[in-house]
Amino acid sequence: MEKIKMKTPLVEMDGDEMTRIIWHSIKEILIKPYIDLKTEYYDLGLKNRDETNDQVTIDSAMATKKYGVAVKCAGITPNAQRVKEYNLKQMWKSPNGTIRAILDGTVFRMPITVNSIKPFVQSWTKPIFIARHAYGDIYKNAEIRVPGAGKAELVFTAENGEVLRETIFDFKGPGILMGMHNLDKSIESFARACFHFALDQKTDLWFGTKDTVSKTYDHRFKDIFQEIFDNEYKERFETAKTSYFYTLIDDVVARVMRSEGGMLWACKNYDGDVMSDMVASAFGSLAMMTSVLVSPDGYYEYEAAHGTVTRHYYQHLEGKETSTNSMATLFAWTGALKKRGELDDIPSLSDFAEKLEKAAIKTIEEGVMTKDLALLAELSNIKVVNTGDFLKEVNTRLIAML
Repeated sequence: MEKIKMKTPLVEMDGDEMTRIIWHSIKEILIKPYIDLKTEYYDLGLKNRDETNDQVTIDSAMATKKYGVAVKCAGITPNAQRVKEYNLKQMWKSPNGTIRAILDGTVFRMPITVNSIKPFVQSWTKPIFIARHAYGDIYKNAEIRVPGAGKAELVFTAENGEVLRETIFDFKGPGILMGMHNLDKSIESFARACFHFALDQKTDLWFGTKDTVSKTYDHRFKDIFQEIFDNEYKERFETAKTSYFYTLIDDVVARVMRSEGGMLWACKNYDGDVMSDMVASAFGSLAMMTSVLVSPDGYYEYEAAHGTVTRHYYQHLEGKETSTNSMATLFAWTGALKKRGELDDIPSLSDFAEKLEKAAIKTIEEGVMTKDLALLAELSNIKVVNTGDFLKEVNTRLIAML
């Protein structure tokens, strides 16, 4: 078949370790043979981030603003051990955090479900969608290692010179200190994105914070959500026969575990980071969760919702065969290609991406899968394959569909 032509490039953000290996295999086996692929490439591997003083991460986010759609490979957020391992200049911040701060918006995460793999939570019969606020909180924090006794204060100086001051703690000895922020505008965008997505998916929306403890910070999230719902969405939810439900975050967790699923669970930034991994694992695997950042300005960034699979990477370097699940990374590519086809009015591009997703799911449902899924699948005949062979099996079914 003639290769599908693209009009506008995708912003391509490369990553680290095993996911970087998988990234290039997906392109070579499943995309380039069928699409005349156009990307603007940014190497967000940790070595290049260090060499560019992380400017490459900022550049990739600005390119996403220019072109509208990005696809991102998983990357390393270095801790002290990684600084030593990679001989880094400093402990660079999360690349995802940097990109999300520039683009703002909401991260929507959805499990990739297959018939032969049942959730660990037996009551879950429907997918659970996670909406994660993609701005501020711990990901744009300021931190201090307190050396000894002293007074910690929260100080805000207004443009007119007025000063607001609040004592945080009177330290009697060494400790730690952290400051966080958020913006009404960003929270409003988050709320509208969640309400819109719930209506689009015809699903209920659940939201929880810890407003009983955080009576200003978390309570502001609660108030903004309620104001926007009452003024803009209440009647639309009633017409659609869906509901908006607010409760404390710990109560939401308990209720979700007892539910049948089928809701959109809105989470603050850190809550969404943690709970999306929990939901993904409970549905089968972290590698079976899609993720897309949707900006209120119309930018989209697709990525896998898991890390760089370090253990498999070092096995790969030793020449050992690995059976790493590539589904989330593959669905990052298909999500970006579908959106690019939609925005550029190229139906053949979107249709190809849809077929590629179906081919990948069909491969697993026919019993061919990586080791992590083989331990979960309820099938009598299972063929466990390595990473590369799984992609080749997907390609065989894709060819049949095309």
